[in-house]
Amino acid sequence: MFSSELLAANLLSPMVLAFALGMLATVIRSDLDIPPALHTSLSLFLLLAIGLKGGMAIAQSASGTLLIPLVGTIAAGFVTTGLAYLVLRKLVRLKRVDAAAVAAHYGSVSAVTFIAAREVATRSVGEVEGLMVALLVALELPAILFGLWLGQRGGHESRLWLSLREVLTGRTMLLLGGGLLIGWIAGPERTARVTPLFVNLFDGVLMLFLLDLGMAAARRLRDLRKVGWPFIAFALLMPMVHGIAGAWLGTALGLSVGGAAVFGAMLASASYIAAPAAVRTGLPEANPSLYLTASLGITFPLNLSIGIPLYLAAARYFAGGS
Repeated sequence: MFSSELLAANLLSPMVLAFALGMLATVIRSDLDIPPALHTSLSLFLLLAIGLKGGMAIAQSASGTLLIPLVGTIAAGFVTTGLAYLVLRKLVRLKRVDAAAVAAHYGSVSAVTFIAAREVATRSVGEVEGLMVALLVALELPAILFGLWLGQRGGHESRLWLSLREVLTGRTMLLLGGGLLIGWIAGPERTARVTPLFVNLFDGVLMLFLLDLGMAAARRLRDLRKVGWPFIAFALLMPMVHGIAGAWLGTALGLSVGGAAVFGAMLASASYIAAPAAVRTGLPEANPSLYLTASLGITFPLNLSIGIPLYLAAARYFAGGS
């Protein structure tokens, strides 16, 4: 079910090659540098654009199509967080607070992985459902709160509410949710005036953003020596378990092949924007080297290279294709 053609098409895409170039620049100690202000601007553009495009698509969708996928997504967020926590405690032998912090990242979602998966699925099997953006927003919050609750049992419960505020007012949730509402309320006709900016330039901006993320991921690889092989194995294998299960669940929820593949990538991804901010507030005693190295240095490159084609192949298989 996993074809070499699909893997090659993904690895040779401009986005993945830009990510590899960023990693190479760090490895050879190039003077290439992307200013933090530009990184922030690129992420703001991508988050607002993806919300806007999803809102426009939802405005054209039939009413009532969102409820069941939404319930399934929230339930999946709790299950993936709980499963990651159990594996980290029982097999990797992490402390409770560290296991909870890492589980919150692996139950939550990476918006950039979502964007990359949607681009691959669109190229391979056609447009995916616009409601996927609403599912992305829905998956962000439950996993983070459940992970924080796991780490805070027995004390510091007030931090849970501080973390809730951190997530709800953070730029990820604000721009994704706000863009979704703007696109839905304005509809495709009124939004057409901003389409040249937010739709036509999307792929080029994503390429620049992945170049920067490649440099950031390569810097995180230096911390691998500190985390140990059981933890590295977790960061490599857990996303694949979540991703294939997500492709199956997406198919069961009635999503298209492309939608189920993107849903699998969402469950396979690990947050490195919203979750770190919430965990820093809710679980300040957790070790950031663990959750940042795993989510950005291991799982993100894994998903970007072989994970997304794998979840697309799984979605095709579960849908009855080859």
